[in-house]
Amino acid sequence: MNRVPKTPTDWSGEAMRARVRRRYAQERRFRLLGLSAIGVSVGFLAFLLWTMASNGISGFMETRVRVAVDFPHSTLMIDPALLSGPTAQAALASADIEGTVAAAAQAQYGAQGTRLISDAGWLRVRSAILDDPTLLQRKADFWLPVSSGIDQAGKASGTPETTDQYRRLKAKDAIQRRFNLGFLTASDATDPATVGIWGAFKGSLLTMLVTLVLSFPVGLFAAVYLEEYAPRNRWTDLIEVSINNLAAVPSIIFGLLGLAVFLNTLHLPRSAPLVGGLTLALMTMPVIVIAGRNAIKSVPPSIRDAALGIGASRIQMVFHHVVPLALPGILTGTIIGMARALGETAPLLMIGMRAFIATPPGGITDSATVLPVQIFLWSDEVGRSFVEKTSAAIIVLLVFLMAMNGIAIYLRNRFERRW
Repeated sequence: MNRVPKTPTDWSGEAMRARVRRRYAQERRFRLLGLSAIGVSVGFLAFLLWTMASNGISGFMETRVRVAVDFPHSTLMIDPALLSGPTAQAALASADIEGTVAAAAQAQYGAQGTRLISDAGWLRVRSAILDDPTLLQRKADFWLPVSSGIDQAGKASGTPETTDQYRRLKAKDAIQRRFNLGFLTASDATDPATVGIWGAFKGSLLTMLVTLVLSFPVGLFAAVYLEEYAPRNRWTDLIEVSINNLAAVPSIIFGLLGLAVFLNTLHLPRSAPLVGGLTLALMTMPVIVIAGRNAIKSVPPSIRDAALGIGASRIQMVFHHVVPLALPGILTGTIIGMARALGETAPLLMIGMRAFIATPPGGITDSATVLPVQIFLWSDEVGRSFVEKTSAAIIVLLVFLMAMNGIAIYLRNRFERRW
Protein backbone atom coordinates (compact mmCIF):
# COMPACT_ATOMS: atom_id res chain seq x y z
CA MET A 1 0.00 0.00 0.00
CA ASN A 2 1.47 3.29 -1.08
CA ARG A 3 1.62 5.99 1.54
CA VAL A 4 1.28 9.61 0.60
CA PRO A 5 4.38 11.41 1.86
CA LYS A 6 3.63 14.12 4.45
CA THR A 7 4.49 17.65 3.63
CA PRO A 8 7.07 18.90 6.14
CA THR A 9 6.00 21.81 8.34
CA ASP A 10 7.27 25.10 7.12
CA TRP A 11 8.42 26.64 10.43
CA SER A 12 9.69 29.78 8.70
CA GLY A 13 6.59 30.42 6.60
CA GLU A 14 4.20 33.32 6.97
CA ALA A 15 1.37 31.10 8.27
CA MET A 16 3.54 29.73 11.08
CA ARG A 17 4.77 33.18 12.02
CA ALA A 18 1.15 34.41 12.16
CA ARG A 19 0.25 31.54 14.51
CA VAL A 20 3.20 32.40 16.77
CA ARG A 21 2.18 36.05 16.81
CA ARG A 22 -1.39 35.10 17.77
CA ARG A 23 -0.06 32.86 20.54
CA TYR A 24 2.13 35.62 21.95
CA ALA A 25 -0.76 38.06 21.69
CA GLN A 26 -2.98 35.68 23.70
CA GLU A 27 -0.32 35.36 26.37
CA ARG A 28 0.02 39.14 26.59
CA ARG A 29 -3.75 39.57 26.88
CA PHE A 30 -3.93 36.91 29.58
CA ARG A 31 -1.08 38.53 31.50
CA LEU A 32 -2.76 41.94 31.16
CA LEU A 33 -6.05 40.44 32.37
CA GLY A 34 -4.32 38.97 35.42
CA LEU A 35 -2.58 42.25 36.23
CA SER A 36 -5.89 44.09 35.82
CA ALA A 37 -7.59 41.70 38.23
CA ILE A 38 -4.83 42.22 40.78
CA GLY A 39 -5.02 45.98 40.28
CA VAL A 40 -8.78 46.02 40.83
CA SER A 41 -8.40 43.90 43.98
CA VAL A 42 -5.66 46.15 45.35
CA GLY A 43 -7.74 49.20 44.47
CA PHE A 44 -10.77 47.93 46.38
CA LEU A 45 -8.55 47.01 49.34
CA ALA A 46 -6.90 50.43 49.31
CA PHE A 47 -10.32 52.11 49.10
CA LEU A 48 -11.55 50.07 52.06
CA LEU A 49 -8.49 50.84 54.18
CA TRP A 50 -8.56 54.52 53.25
CA THR A 51 -12.26 54.80 54.08
CA MET A 52 -11.80 53.11 57.43
CA ALA A 53 -8.72 55.18 58.24
CA SER A 54 -10.23 58.53 57.22
CA ASN A 55 -13.41 57.89 59.20
CA GLY A 56 -11.82 56.07 62.11
CA ILE A 57 -8.71 58.09 62.96
CA SER A 58 -10.85 60.85 64.42
CA GLY A 59 -12.49 58.21 66.62
CA PHE A 60 -9.18 57.79 68.44
CA MET A 61 -9.02 61.53 69.15
CA GLU A 62 -10.76 63.41 71.94
CA THR A 63 -11.73 67.08 72.20
CA ARG A 64 -11.43 68.44 75.73
CA VAL A 65 -12.37 71.75 77.36
CA ARG A 66 -10.66 73.26 80.39
CA VAL A 67 -12.85 73.74 83.45
CA ALA A 68 -11.50 75.31 86.65
CA VAL A 69 -13.18 74.02 89.83
CA ASP A 70 -12.66 75.96 93.07
CA PHE A 71 -13.39 73.23 95.60
CA PRO A 72 -12.99 75.31 98.82
CA HIS A 73 -15.61 77.80 97.58
CA SER A 74 -17.96 75.20 96.09
CA THR A 75 -20.97 73.52 97.68
CA LEU A 76 -19.23 70.13 97.54
CA MET A 77 -19.03 68.72 101.05
CA ILE A 78 -16.73 65.70 101.33
CA ASP A 79 -14.55 64.78 104.25
CA PRO A 80 -11.09 63.98 102.76
CA ALA A 81 -10.55 61.44 105.53
CA LEU A 82 -13.35 59.31 104.06
CA LEU A 83 -11.52 59.01 100.72
CA SER A 84 -8.62 56.94 102.03
CA GLY A 85 -10.47 53.81 103.08
CA PRO A 86 -13.22 51.44 101.99
CA THR A 87 -15.79 54.24 102.37
CA ALA A 88 -14.32 56.24 99.45
CA GLN A 89 -16.79 55.05 96.84
CA ALA A 90 -19.79 55.65 99.10
CA ALA A 91 -18.56 59.14 100.00
CA LEU A 92 -18.14 60.10 96.35
CA ALA A 93 -21.50 58.58 95.40
CA SER A 94 -23.33 60.76 97.91
CA ALA A 95 -21.54 63.96 96.82
CA ASP A 96 -22.94 66.22 94.10
CA ILE A 97 -19.83 66.24 91.93
CA GLU A 98 -21.87 66.61 88.74
CA GLY A 99 -23.60 69.72 90.06
CA THR A 100 -20.30 71.18 91.21
CA VAL A 101 -18.73 70.73 87.78
CA ALA A 102 -21.80 72.20 86.08
CA ALA A 103 -21.69 75.26 88.35
CA ALA A 104 -17.97 75.72 87.61
CA ALA A 105 -18.61 75.52 83.86
CA GLN A 106 -21.40 78.10 84.09
CA ALA A 107 -19.24 80.44 86.13
CA GLN A 108 -16.43 80.20 83.59
CA TYR A 109 -18.32 80.11 80.28
CA GLY A 110 -21.74 81.54 81.03
CA ALA A 111 -25.20 79.99 80.97
CA GLN A 112 -24.24 77.70 78.07
CA GLY A 113 -21.26 76.29 79.97
CA THR A 114 -22.94 73.03 80.93
CA ARG A 115 -23.66 72.27 77.26
CA LEU A 116 -19.97 72.33 76.48
CA ILE A 117 -19.23 69.27 78.60
CA SER A 118 -20.33 65.74 77.77
CA ASP A 119 -22.91 64.08 79.99
CA ALA A 120 -20.28 61.85 81.63
CA GLY A 121 -17.49 64.42 81.74
CA TRP A 122 -17.87 64.93 85.49
CA LEU A 123 -16.70 61.34 86.02
CA ARG A 124 -13.16 62.54 85.18
CA VAL A 125 -13.36 64.89 88.16
CA ARG A 126 -14.64 62.08 90.34
CA SER A 127 -11.74 59.83 89.38
CA ALA A 128 -9.24 62.64 89.93
CA ILE A 129 -10.59 63.26 93.46
CA LEU A 130 -10.39 59.56 94.23
CA ASP A 131 -6.76 59.47 93.09
CA ASP A 132 -5.77 62.70 94.87
CA PRO A 133 -8.08 63.76 97.74
CA THR A 134 -5.97 66.90 98.29
CA LEU A 135 -7.72 68.45 95.28
CA LEU A 136 -10.60 69.28 97.61
CA GLN A 137 -8.38 71.81 99.37
CA ARG A 138 -7.55 73.97 96.34
CA LYS A 139 -8.63 75.20 92.93
CA ALA A 140 -7.80 72.81 90.11
CA ASP A 141 -8.06 72.79 86.31
CA PHE A 142 -9.59 69.76 84.59
CA TRP A 143 -9.63 68.88 80.91
CA LEU A 144 -13.06 67.33 80.38
CA PRO A 145 -14.51 65.75 77.20
CA VAL A 146 -16.79 68.09 75.29
CA SER A 147 -20.30 67.39 74.07
CA SER A 148 -20.92 65.85 70.67
CA GLY A 149 -21.94 69.18 69.12
CA ILE A 150 -18.69 70.93 70.08
CA ASP A 151 -16.68 67.88 69.07
CA GLN A 152 -18.23 67.92 65.59
CA ALA A 153 -17.62 71.65 65.34
CA GLY A 154 -13.92 70.99 65.80
CA LYS A 155 -14.09 68.68 62.76
CA ALA A 156 -15.77 71.30 60.55
CA SER A 157 -19.12 69.52 60.61
CA GLY A 158 -20.98 71.35 63.38
CA THR A 159 -23.81 73.84 63.35
CA PRO A 160 -23.11 77.59 63.11
CA GLU A 161 -23.78 77.95 66.85
CA THR A 162 -21.42 75.18 67.95
CA THR A 163 -18.80 76.32 65.43
CA ASP A 164 -18.87 79.83 66.90
CA GLN A 165 -18.55 78.42 70.43
CA TYR A 166 -15.61 76.27 69.36
CA ARG A 167 -13.81 79.26 67.84
CA ARG A 168 -14.27 81.31 71.02
CA LEU A 169 -12.89 78.50 73.14
CA LYS A 170 -9.99 78.07 70.72
CA ALA A 171 -9.19 81.78 70.99
CA LYS A 172 -9.06 81.46 74.80
CA ASP A 173 -6.81 78.38 74.54
CA ALA A 174 -9.46 76.55 76.54
CA ILE A 175 -9.93 73.62 74.18
CA GLN A 176 -7.58 70.97 72.78
CA ARG A 177 -7.56 67.72 70.83
CA ARG A 178 -5.55 64.79 72.13
CA PHE A 179 -5.26 61.06 71.61
CA ASN A 180 -8.07 59.35 73.50
CA LEU A 181 -6.40 56.63 75.54
CA GLY A 182 -9.72 55.96 77.21
CA PHE A 183 -11.07 54.55 73.95
CA LEU A 184 -8.64 51.64 74.34
CA THR A 185 -9.08 51.20 78.11
CA ALA A 186 -12.78 51.88 78.75
CA SER A 187 -15.91 49.85 78.04
CA ASP A 188 -19.25 50.62 76.46
CA ALA A 189 -21.21 53.69 77.57
CA THR A 190 -24.21 55.74 76.53
CA ASP A 191 -22.08 58.84 75.95
CA PRO A 192 -19.95 58.62 72.78
CA ALA A 193 -17.28 60.78 74.43
CA THR A 194 -16.58 58.11 77.06
CA VAL A 195 -17.07 54.84 75.18
CA GLY A 196 -14.24 52.35 74.79
CA ILE A 197 -13.53 48.99 73.24
CA TRP A 198 -11.57 47.29 76.03
CA GLY A 199 -14.61 45.38 77.30
CA ALA A 200 -15.46 44.07 73.83
CA PHE A 201 -11.78 43.42 73.05
CA LYS A 202 -11.35 41.35 76.20
CA GLY A 203 -14.58 39.51 75.42
CA SER A 204 -13.21 38.67 71.96
CA LEU A 205 -9.95 37.41 73.49
CA LEU A 206 -11.76 35.14 75.94
CA THR A 207 -14.17 33.89 73.28
CA MET A 208 -11.36 33.14 70.81
CA LEU A 209 -9.41 31.38 73.58
CA VAL A 210 -12.34 29.07 74.31
CA THR A 211 -12.87 28.50 70.59
CA LEU A 212 -9.21 27.60 69.98
CA VAL A 213 -8.89 25.35 73.03
CA LEU A 214 -11.94 23.33 71.94
CA SER A 215 -11.81 23.34 68.16
CA PHE A 216 -8.09 22.78 67.48
CA PRO A 217 -7.49 19.53 69.42
CA VAL A 218 -10.88 18.06 68.49
CA GLY A 219 -10.42 18.97 64.82
CA LEU A 220 -6.85 17.64 64.79
CA PHE A 221 -7.72 14.29 66.37
CA ALA A 222 -10.78 13.90 64.15
CA ALA A 223 -8.64 14.52 61.05
CA VAL A 224 -5.99 12.05 62.22
CA TYR A 225 -8.55 9.35 62.94
CA LEU A 226 -10.45 9.77 59.69
CA GLU A 227 -7.28 9.76 57.59
CA GLU A 228 -5.11 7.21 59.39
CA TYR A 229 -7.37 4.86 61.37
CA ALA A 230 -10.98 4.96 60.17
CA PRO A 231 -12.05 2.03 57.96
CA ARG A 232 -13.35 2.84 54.51
CA ASN A 233 -17.06 2.03 54.64
CA ARG A 234 -20.41 3.72 54.23
CA TRP A 235 -20.35 5.16 57.76
CA THR A 236 -17.03 6.84 57.15
CA ASP A 237 -18.35 8.21 53.86
CA LEU A 238 -21.40 9.55 55.69
CA ILE A 239 -19.20 11.27 58.27
CA GLU A 240 -17.05 12.86 55.57
CA VAL A 241 -20.09 14.17 53.70
CA SER A 242 -21.53 15.52 56.95
CA ILE A 243 -18.30 17.37 57.81
CA ASN A 244 -18.12 18.88 54.33
CA ASN A 245 -21.72 20.03 54.62
CA LEU A 246 -21.19 21.49 58.10
CA ALA A 247 -18.34 23.63 56.77
CA ALA A 248 -20.82 25.31 54.39
CA VAL A 249 -23.72 25.75 56.84
CA PRO A 250 -24.69 29.43 57.48
CA SER A 251 -23.30 30.68 60.75
CA ILE A 252 -26.69 31.64 62.14
CA ILE A 253 -27.62 27.94 62.20
CA PHE A 254 -24.81 27.36 64.69
CA GLY A 255 -26.21 30.24 66.72
CA LEU A 256 -29.59 28.52 66.86
CA LEU A 257 -27.84 25.29 67.86
CA GLY A 258 -25.95 27.07 70.63
CA LEU A 259 -29.18 28.68 71.83
CA ALA A 260 -31.01 25.35 71.95
CA VAL A 261 -28.22 23.24 73.47
CA PHE A 262 -26.01 25.46 75.61
CA LEU A 263 -28.63 27.92 76.90
CA ASN A 264 -32.00 26.20 76.86
CA THR A 265 -30.79 22.67 77.67
CA LEU A 266 -27.53 22.99 79.61
CA HIS A 267 -28.52 26.38 81.11
CA LEU A 268 -25.06 27.89 80.74
CA PRO A 269 -24.69 31.63 81.49
CA ARG A 270 -26.14 33.81 78.76
CA SER A 271 -23.93 36.32 76.96
CA ALA A 272 -20.75 34.68 78.30
CA PRO A 273 -17.50 33.98 76.40
CA LEU A 274 -17.89 30.32 77.38
CA VAL A 275 -21.11 29.95 75.40
CA GLY A 276 -19.79 32.11 72.57
CA GLY A 277 -16.62 30.02 72.36
CA LEU A 278 -18.58 26.76 72.36
CA THR A 279 -20.82 28.02 69.56
CA LEU A 280 -17.95 29.28 67.43
CA ALA A 281 -15.99 26.07 68.09
CA LEU A 282 -18.82 24.07 66.50
CA MET A 283 -18.58 26.33 63.46
CA THR A 284 -14.77 26.19 63.26
CA MET A 285 -14.17 22.47 63.76
CA PRO A 286 -15.34 21.32 60.28
CA VAL A 287 -12.90 23.75 58.62
CA ILE A 288 -10.01 22.47 60.75
CA VAL A 289 -10.96 18.83 60.07
CA ILE A 290 -11.05 19.33 56.30
CA ALA A 291 -7.77 21.27 56.23
CA GLY A 292 -6.17 18.75 58.59
CA ARG A 293 -7.16 15.79 56.45
CA ASN A 294 -5.80 17.43 53.31
CA ALA A 295 -2.54 18.27 55.09
CA ILE A 296 -2.14 14.71 56.41
CA LYS A 297 -2.97 13.28 53.02
CA SER A 298 -0.23 15.40 51.42
CA VAL A 299 2.51 13.76 53.51
CA PRO A 300 4.32 11.28 51.20
CA PRO A 301 3.60 7.58 51.90
CA SER A 302 7.35 7.00 52.01
CA ILE A 303 7.46 8.84 55.35
CA ARG A 304 5.02 6.34 56.81
CA ASP A 305 6.80 3.35 55.29
CA ALA A 306 10.19 4.54 56.54
CA ALA A 307 8.88 5.06 60.08
CA LEU A 308 7.24 1.65 60.18
CA GLY A 309 10.31 0.09 58.60
CA ILE A 310 12.61 1.16 61.45
CA GLY A 311 10.28 -0.30 64.07
CA ALA A 312 8.01 2.62 64.99
CA SER A 313 4.50 1.78 66.13
CA ARG A 314 1.52 3.13 64.25
CA ILE A 315 0.84 5.84 66.80
CA GLN A 316 4.53 6.81 66.81
CA MET A 317 4.48 7.00 63.05
CA VAL A 318 1.45 9.30 63.13
CA PHE A 319 2.41 11.69 65.92
CA HIS A 320 6.21 11.67 65.51
CA HIS A 321 6.39 11.92 61.73
CA VAL A 322 3.09 12.53 59.92
CA VAL A 323 1.49 15.16 62.16
CA PRO A 324 4.65 17.34 62.50
CA LEU A 325 4.99 17.38 58.71
CA ALA A 326 1.30 18.16 58.27
CA LEU A 327 1.21 20.79 61.02
CA PRO A 328 1.76 23.81 58.71
CA GLY A 329 -1.30 22.83 56.65
CA ILE A 330 -3.31 22.17 59.81
CA LEU A 331 -2.39 25.61 61.15
CA THR A 332 -3.46 27.15 57.84
CA GLY A 333 -6.92 25.65 58.29
CA THR A 334 -6.95 26.86 61.88
CA ILE A 335 -6.08 30.39 60.71
CA ILE A 336 -8.98 30.36 58.25
CA GLY A 337 -11.42 29.00 60.82
CA MET A 338 -10.39 31.40 63.59
CA ALA A 339 -10.44 34.39 61.25
CA ARG A 340 -13.98 33.49 60.23
CA ALA A 341 -14.99 33.03 63.87
CA LEU A 342 -13.47 36.37 64.91
CA GLY A 343 -15.65 38.29 62.46
CA GLU A 344 -18.90 36.46 63.13
CA THR A 345 -21.85 38.36 64.54
CA ALA A 346 -25.02 36.39 63.76
CA PRO A 347 -24.38 33.32 65.98
CA LEU A 348 -23.33 35.51 68.91
CA LEU A 349 -26.47 37.64 68.57
CA MET A 350 -28.53 34.46 68.83
CA ILE A 351 -26.97 33.52 72.18
CA GLY A 352 -27.46 37.00 73.63
CA MET A 353 -23.98 38.55 73.35
CA ARG A 354 -25.46 41.92 72.44
CA ALA A 355 -26.01 43.16 75.97
CA PHE A 356 -24.85 46.55 77.21
CA ILE A 357 -21.65 45.68 79.08
CA ALA A 358 -20.25 48.60 81.08
CA THR A 359 -17.47 46.60 82.79
CA PRO A 360 -14.94 44.22 81.19
CA PRO A 361 -15.54 40.51 81.86
CA GLY A 362 -13.41 38.93 84.57
CA GLY A 363 -13.66 35.39 83.21
CA ILE A 364 -15.26 33.15 80.63
CA THR A 365 -18.52 32.91 82.59
CA ASP A 366 -19.07 36.67 83.02
CA SER A 367 -21.36 38.66 80.77
CA ALA A 368 -19.48 40.06 77.80
CA THR A 369 -19.72 41.18 74.21
CA VAL A 370 -17.24 40.95 71.33
CA LEU A 371 -15.83 43.43 68.85
CA PRO A 372 -18.06 42.53 65.85
CA VAL A 373 -21.19 42.79 67.99
CA GLN A 374 -19.98 46.05 69.53
CA ILE A 375 -19.41 47.45 66.05
CA PHE A 376 -22.90 46.30 65.05
CA LEU A 377 -24.48 47.99 68.07
CA TRP A 378 -22.61 51.28 67.57
CA SER A 379 -23.47 51.35 63.87
CA ASP A 380 -27.15 51.37 64.86
CA GLU A 381 -26.74 54.60 66.86
CA VAL A 382 -27.86 57.85 65.27
CA GLY A 383 -25.15 60.10 66.69
CA ARG A 384 -22.37 61.26 64.38
CA SER A 385 -19.77 60.56 67.08
CA PHE A 386 -20.79 56.90 67.20
CA VAL A 387 -20.07 56.63 63.46
CA GLU A 388 -16.47 57.61 64.14
CA LYS A 389 -16.25 55.20 67.07
CA THR A 390 -17.60 52.44 64.81
CA SER A 391 -14.87 53.03 62.23
CA ALA A 392 -12.24 53.18 64.97
CA ALA A 393 -13.48 49.88 66.39
CA ILE A 394 -13.28 48.35 62.90
CA ILE A 395 -9.63 49.43 62.72
CA VAL A 396 -8.97 47.75 66.08
CA LEU A 397 -10.70 44.59 64.84
CA LEU A 398 -8.59 44.55 61.67
CA VAL A 399 -5.39 45.03 63.69
CA PHE A 400 -6.47 42.24 66.05
CA LEU A 401 -7.17 39.96 63.11
CA MET A 402 -3.83 40.73 61.44
CA ALA A 403 -1.97 40.18 64.72
CA MET A 404 -3.68 36.84 65.27
CA ASN A 405 -2.98 35.77 61.68
CA GLY A 406 0.63 36.95 61.98
CA ILE A 407 1.21 34.78 65.04
CA ALA A 408 -0.38 31.80 63.33
CA ILE A 409 1.66 32.32 60.15
CA TYR A 410 4.84 32.54 62.23
CA LEU A 411 4.00 29.25 63.94
CA ARG A 412 3.20 27.67 60.59
CA ASN A 413 6.53 28.73 59.11
CA ARG A 414 8.29 27.71 62.31
CA PHE A 415 7.07 24.11 62.00
CA GLU A 416 7.26 23.89 58.21
CA ARG A 417 9.61 21.23 56.83
CA ARG A 418 10.58 20.51 53.26
CA TRP A 419 11.27 17.15 51.74
